[in-house]
Amino acid sequence: MSYDVVIGLEVHAELLTQSKIFCPADAHFGGSPNSHVSPVSLGLPGSLPVLNARVLEMGVMAGLATHCQIAARTKFDRKHYFYPDLPKGYQITQFDYPIAENGWLDIEIQGETRRIRLKRIHMEEDAGKLVHAGADRMAGSVYSLVDYNRAGVPLLEIVSEPDIRSSEEARIYLEELRSILMAIGVCDGKMQEGSLRCDANISLKPSGSETLGTRVEIKNINSFRFLQKALDYEIQRQRVALESGEQLVQETRLWDENSNRTLSMRSKEEAHDYRYMPDPDLIWYEVKADTLARIQAELPELPAQKRQRYVAELMLGAEEAQILVAESSLAAFFEATVASGSAPREAAKWLLGDIQAWLNSQCKTLSETRLTPERLTDLLSQVAAGTLSGKMAKQLLPHLFESDTGVSDLIEQLGLKQISDSGELESLIARILSENPNQVQQYLSGKDKIMGYFVGQIMKQTKGQADPGLSNQILLAQLEQLRQG
Repeated sequence: MSYDVVIGLEVHAELLTQSKIFCPADAHFGGSPNSHVSPVSLGLPGSLPVLNARVLEMGVMAGLATHCQIAARTKFDRKHYFYPDLPKGYQITQFDYPIAENGWLDIEIQGETRRIRLKRIHMEEDAGKLVHAGADRMAGSVYSLVDYNRAGVPLLEIVSEPDIRSSEEARIYLEELRSILMAIGVCDGKMQEGSLRCDANISLKPSGSETLGTRVEIKNINSFRFLQKALDYEIQRQRVALESGEQLVQETRLWDENSNRTLSMRSKEEAHDYRYMPDPDLIWYEVKADTLARIQAELPELPAQKRQRYVAELMLGAEEAQILVAESSLAAFFEATVASGSAPREAAKWLLGDIQAWLNSQCKTLSETRLTPERLTDLLSQVAAGTLSGKMAKQLLPHLFESDTGVSDLIEQLGLKQISDSGELESLIARILSENPNQVQQYLSGKDKIMGYFVGQIMKQTKGQADPGLSNQILLAQLEQLRQG
């Protein structure tokens, strides 16, 4: 029997606010354990929550950017469960009146556009973090510590409909959603720091059937690669189980990157297990028409629009545009480089080639280097003017990452100036040909491969500083003169 894959994603995005969702404690990542806390985030008796207004605005922004209907009135609820990282014994979240509903976003896969519907976006507080001593997980650990720095950090939970049909679609959907959240400035998308996390709901059903299969949830996936691998594993596990007649159970599983498999964690809870109730300490909130219009007007260009513009107006390839737009900081650097005078295709080639390779080798981002759009433009203009060859520019590039010295000064310091004087090159090449009569005779007898020998001699005697194009042109002209006698 063939089966259809049915996937829905629940994405948790930490918001880029200065303070937490219901108190003034610091919301930034890091800090010594339990240093970013307050009576509210610790759930101390008598402390009362007050909504951070910026969180509400960010929820509206995310909803508008994903074509959602924004609630005119919204409220918060208590979701009850007991776990050491949840100091109050409940999480403040939204249940029946979320901030945004019924949206969608489009993804491109194998040359086709697929529309993935969004069920809802709601605001909530994050829990703390358990640190297990002696093991990566609770199993096998000697004891556990709790860090409440993350407790109360504002989150948006973005829930898709079960419209995703493969692990690849799931990855592309998450990449596109991350790009949107970063572009509108509500989340930094740093999955390695936990500021963007994903739970995946997956089931298999007989092809053509309208009845969904037993749903399994995979919790807390923190990279695109792990998402795709976890789903591929779970698709195969469920298919084998169904084909053997095994009864699947609704459960929550974890992805274990060490063994490359999902592991059973617990049976899956239903909504009634959480005993949702309206939070009596928080009021209803209204999103007025003028507020909605203001936020809509302030939305920046979204990733899909930016990709289209890069291809249509800047003549970039679709793949180049996709990679640049995926990281909002990279797209901003690219646009600033073009604005400072660089040709778009050259700027994209360097950013996605040698610059990205250096950053990857050093585990750095552009913001952690001395390179600026203006200095990159200066480098590319020196190449365009013939002062530097492409090879020389690559030699100079690491110095632009690590020092503030200007490009012209670096050219002088490193002795990288390209020789583009035709008279100087003509004299040099004539001398090389006169000193190598045997090689000249080989060329004249039809052995064209000997050209490489002459080019090597030119580069050796100029220490690689001869203009390659001009050198080849002069070399060919002088050899042709010798052929004609």
